[in-house]
Amino acid sequence: MRNARGWMALLTAAGLGLASAASAKATADEAAQLGKSLTPVGAVRAANADGSIPEWVGGKYFDDTIRKQTPKSLEDLRQQFEDVRKQNPADFDALLKYLDSFEIKDYPAIDKQVDAIIAKLPADQQALARKQRDQIGGGGEYEAPQFIITKDNLAEHADKLTEGHKAMFAKYPSYRMIVYPSLRTAYFPPEVEQATIANASKAELVGTDEIKDAVLGFPFPIPKSGAEVLWNHKMRYRGSAVRRYNNQAIVKLDGSYKISKLVEDVKFKYANLEEPDPGTKILLYYLSEVLSPPRVAGQLTLVHETSGAGGSGRDAWIYNPGLGRVNRAPDVGYDNPYIGTDGEQFNDQVDMFNGALDRYDWKLIGKQEKYIAYNSFLINAPLIKYADIIRPGHINQNLSRYELHRVWIVEATLRNGLRHQFKKRRFYIDEDSWAVAVVDCYDNRDQLWKVQEAQLLTVPFVPTVTGIPEIIYDLQSGRYFVTALQNEDRISDFKIDYADKDFAPNGLSRRAQSR
Repeated sequence: MRNARGWMALLTAAGLGLASAASAKATADEAAQLGKSLTPVGAVRAANADGSIPEWVGGKYFDDTIRKQTPKSLEDLRQQFEDVRKQNPADFDALLKYLDSFEIKDYPAIDKQVDAIIAKLPADQQALARKQRDQIGGGGEYEAPQFIITKDNLAEHADKLTEGHKAMFAKYPSYRMIVYPSLRTAYFPPEVEQATIANASKAELVGTDEIKDAVLGFPFPIPKSGAEVLWNHKMRYRGSAVRRYNNQAIVKLDGSYKISKLVEDVKFKYANLEEPDPGTKILLYYLSEVLSPPRVAGQLTLVHETSGAGGSGRDAWIYNPGLGRVNRAPDVGYDNPYIGTDGEQFNDQVDMFNGALDRYDWKLIGKQEKYIAYNSFLINAPLIKYADIIRPGHINQNLSRYELHRVWIVEATLRNGLRHQFKKRRFYIDEDSWAVAVVDCYDNRDQLWKVQEAQLLTVPFVPTVTGIPEIIYDLQSGRYFVTALQNEDRISDFKIDYADKDFAPNGLSRRAQSR
């Protein structure tokens, strides 16, 4: 325990010094700590001093039933919940009544109401639903909330809040954080963990965007620069391929919104267990089709995400149904607005951050303990509808689960002579998964403008950690954008398989015509 805490202190203290140092590989002594005092992907294994952040447990927390769930079994369960809702709407209304005015004293009633809903599922589905509740998202002994942060007690917790979260409390009197016991279940396949350990002493970042000698795993489990931390986020294992049914909404000041629907097909070239060393600079293939609203339905966007110096970090093509042709898209990157978001999401804010790093200087500040949205099972559960999540100003914070975790803090400052609508960004990255949890985004007047938040969740049947949903709060307009909503759509297909040719630009027109 003493050695692990000493390692943690060393990393934290060294953060400022490392910020300006040249990128260097981990030493043999540093790399030797992976899988020992550090987890296989580089987090401090031990608990913090007072135990409020526990020791890492990883995948040992989940049993085989949960690990081996498939898209079909999960979709069957979701449909069963829908059937129960139709037959017993009063049970769901009662649950939401508690959740809308949640106080600590309400927890026993909420617990009982969820049990009552599960008990009305078919017998063969009840056991699975209970296991999901107990193991995914901090169930069982981790399910009872500890306390609620409000504007009234904000000062007591200010040192563990991000600047963006403090701004949310300042702007919205209704904003709150319900804090639960922390649980560290992030884990990845053994092949990824072993590759990460190997990468530690050989992978190298040249400039901000050229990765050398990294294979399959996280390239920089012992990072020496802020840019390396962001590359860990970009190159993290998320399965080999996925078809995601993405629902999203722009929420106006009064809380009104319309759901937009996309289908997103992704093949990961890096961190792909089927192709552990693909021998290409392409990190992933991405193809999206807009299903609604009608004015943009049928639009296809194809992206080849790359590593390497120069460019925006991607090649992209768009099929416009109105024009009936495929065009090269030179502007699918940086701060160009993402299609269908009315400017509330820039292209490089997708997945919290993506694309090239070359417009910023990256400073590694170190590690701190912060409250972040984590093990967010309830907000993604089929018990909940989008109308239950979306509220004026911000999402229904009673559905969010906050936990204390150690996070890497990285600050990105716009380089002289380069352009971006964000002059500065501050990233908070979960140490266990390298997933970005929160981003504070400042405009060119040095005013905090947008706050990004990912509701992080361990997905044991992949296994990975992902943000579902993600929210971008516009502190200036009062609007917000929420994406990766999944409660009312099909379960993402993480067992799907794609060939590279499925993402060829000359196939976009054929796909459009075959619909």
